[in-house]
Amino acid sequence: MPEDLSLAALGTLETICRELAVLAGELIVRERPAHLGVADTKSSATDVVTVMDRRSEQLLQEHLRQRRPQDGILGEEGASVESASGITWIVDPIDGTVNYLYDIPAYAVSVAACTGDPAGEWESVAGAVFNPVTGELFHARRGGGAFLRTTGAESSVTALFVSGERELGQALTGTGFGYDADKRAQQAQILTHVLPQVRDIRRAGSAALDLCAVAAGRLDVYYESGLNAWDRAAGQLIVTEAGGVVRGAGPQPSRDLTLAGPAVLVEALHDVLRSAAQ
Repeated sequence: MPEDLSLAALGTLETICRELAVLAGELIVRERPAHLGVADTKSSATDVVTVMDRRSEQLLQEHLRQRRPQDGILGEEGASVESASGITWIVDPIDGTVNYLYDIPAYAVSVAACTGDPAGEWESVAGAVFNPVTGELFHARRGGGAFLRTTGAESSVTALFVSGERELGQALTGTGFGYDADKRAQQAQILTHVLPQVRDIRRAGSAALDLCAVAAGRLDVYYESGLNAWDRAAGQLIVTEAGGVVRGAGPQPSRDLTLAGPAVLVEALHDVLRSAAQ
């Protein structure tokens, strides 16, 4: 059964999310090889894994086992530990691995504490997403709002709120693409329906950072298919705590579809996507 998630317990989980996201983020920047290569591939030849993905996940797993030995862990690179407490940590050691491979400064570490079954129904209760290049740390806990902390000489903390835009035709829209060629062809076809009905499209290459961009009002709305739990576990909580909604084709986001943004834009974009799929 889940541990008592009092305000103090939620605060502890959020603190751990923040600390571990920064710890792993600093590692992947500090020890990034000068000539980083592909260590492995997953769903396709373009779905890559680097040695630093594995080192980052190992670091996260080691610290979580020390600090929260009764909790479960689910990681993109294979970490899978069953929970005895009702809390499972869902981690993405580098979200935006292709950006990391090419040294494009749009990648992040995502850490979320969740209740429920990661293979079924689960709920994020605390989360953090850290871009170690910009020093931006996005974080939230259930019922506590969403925030952006900047690190460095001029550190600051800013409350996050989703965009106030209400017209889909004026909405800067984020999306992403899968790695399977057939899936990409389908996504490109859908994009031809979406693009004429929005202000413009942005594709940054990190779902976690895209969700945080929605929470910060940098994107008005976002959609993507093919996301796994570790891609969105922290980001979707940050969006909802910033006043947005996250859904899929049905009420809950899923691997088939994730939509995020202000409710009115999410519903309008959902209608466009449904029409495009027919």
